[in-house]
Amino acid sequence: MKNHALFFLLALALSGGAQAQTTPAAPATPAVNAFGAPVVAPGVTAEEGAPNADKARIEISGQVMLDAIYDMKRVDPAWNATLRPSTIPVNCPGDAGCGKDGETIMSVRQSRLGFKGFIPTSMGEVTALFDFDLFDSGGGNTHSRVLHAWGEIGQFGAGQTETLFMDLDVFPNTLDYWGPSGMVFIRNPQMRFTPINRDGMKVSFSLEAPNSAIDTGKVDLVDPALAAGITSHNRYPDLVGALRLDRDWGHFQAAGILRQVGFETPTNPNSEPSGEKTGYGLNLSGQYNTIGKDRVVGQLVFGQAIASYMNDGGSDLAPNASLQAEAVKSVGWFVYYDHYWNAKWSSSAGYSEHRQSNTDGQTADAFKKGSYASANLLFYPVKNVTTGAEFLWGQRENKDGATGDDQRIQFSAKFTF
Repeated sequence: MKNHALFFLLALALSGGAQAQTTPAAPATPAVNAFGAPVVAPGVTAEEGAPNADKARIEISGQVMLDAIYDMKRVDPAWNATLRPSTIPVNCPGDAGCGKDGETIMSVRQSRLGFKGFIPTSMGEVTALFDFDLFDSGGGNTHSRVLHAWGEIGQFGAGQTETLFMDLDVFPNTLDYWGPSGMVFIRNPQMRFTPINRDGMKVSFSLEAPNSAIDTGKVDLVDPALAAGITSHNRYPDLVGALRLDRDWGHFQAAGILRQVGFETPTNPNSEPSGEKTGYGLNLSGQYNTIGKDRVVGQLVFGQAIASYMNDGGSDLAPNASLQAEAVKSVGWFVYYDHYWNAKWSSSAGYSEHRQSNTDGQTADAFKKGSYASANLLFYPVKNVTTGAEFLWGQRENKDGATGDDQRIQFSAKFTF
C-alpha cells in the first residue's frame, strides 16, 4: 500500500511538471532605448572596400549666442548688429543712420548650426560641411544665411568657403561679428586645388566667383539715368594662389589674386558704355605665438580692384577725371593681441584700417578710410560657455576729409555644442 501511494505521488509530480513546462511564458517587456530613436544618415556610409570604413560619421555642431549692444551714437539700421565703419553716418541729415544718439540692440544673429560628414572612399576621405547663421545679407536682419557649403576629397575642393585670398586663422578673439575693417574676409563659391600639403607647407590655387563693387561717382551728377543703368559685368573667374608655412612659432601666409573687373549698361544699345580693368592684390598674414596661449595676429594687404574682398568699405571701379573707369587702389591692415590671463579669463585688443586712393571722378562723400579698434574681457565660467564685454570704436572718413565716428559696448553670452 505504501508503494502504491509513493507511485501515485511520483506520477502526480511528473504530471504537474510537464504541465508547467507546456504553459506559455509571459511575453518579455521590450527594452526601452534611454536615448530615444536612433539618428540615421544613410548617405554617410563608407564605399565598399574603402580603408577605415568604420570611420564614417556625421558631426553636428553650433552655438546659441546673444549680443546685447549699447550704441553710443548710431549706424545704418540695416547693419546695427555689428560695427562696420562704412555704415557710420557722416553727413546728417541725409546718410543712413542719422538720428538721436544712443540705441540698444539685442541680437541672436551670431547663432549658428552646422553639419559635417566624413566618408571613407578608395580615393581617400570625403569631407562635406554645410552650416548657416542668422545674419542674412545685412546686420539688421535675423534670417538664415549659408556660411559654408563645401566638400573636399584629396587635393580637390568645391563649393562655398572662405576665399583662398584670406587667412581665417588670424581672425582675433573678438565678440563683434564683423571684425577688423582692414581684413580680407569673404566666403566665395570656388574650385580649389592643393598640390602640396606636407611638412607644414601648403600651396593652393583656386578659381573663385567674381564680383565688382562699382561707384558711379560724378557720372550720377552728369547723367543720373546712365549711372542708374550701370551694373557689374565679370567675364572670368578670379584666380587666387596661396603659400602657407606652419611652424612651432606660429604660421605665415602669402596670397595673391588676379582678376578682371568690368561694367556694362544693359539698358542701352549694345550695353554701352562698358569696360574692363585688371585687378590684383597681395595679402601677407600670420600668427606669432608669444607666452602660453597668447599670440599676435596681423595682416597687410594691398592692390587695386580688391575692395569686394575686403571686410568693409570701398569700391573696385570708379570714374576718373574724364569719367572713364579706373581701378581703385586699396591698402588694409590690422594688428591684434590675444591674451589669456588664466583658464577662465582672456582679452583681445587691436586696431585696423582700410584706406582707398580715391579717384578724381568720385564725389566728396565717397568712402576713403574705415578705422576700427576694440578691446574686450571674456569669461569662461564652465566648458562650452563664454560671456564677456567689449568696447568698440569706429570711424569713417570720406574723400573730402569729413568724418563720422561711433562707440559702442557689447555684452555677449555664447553657448556652444
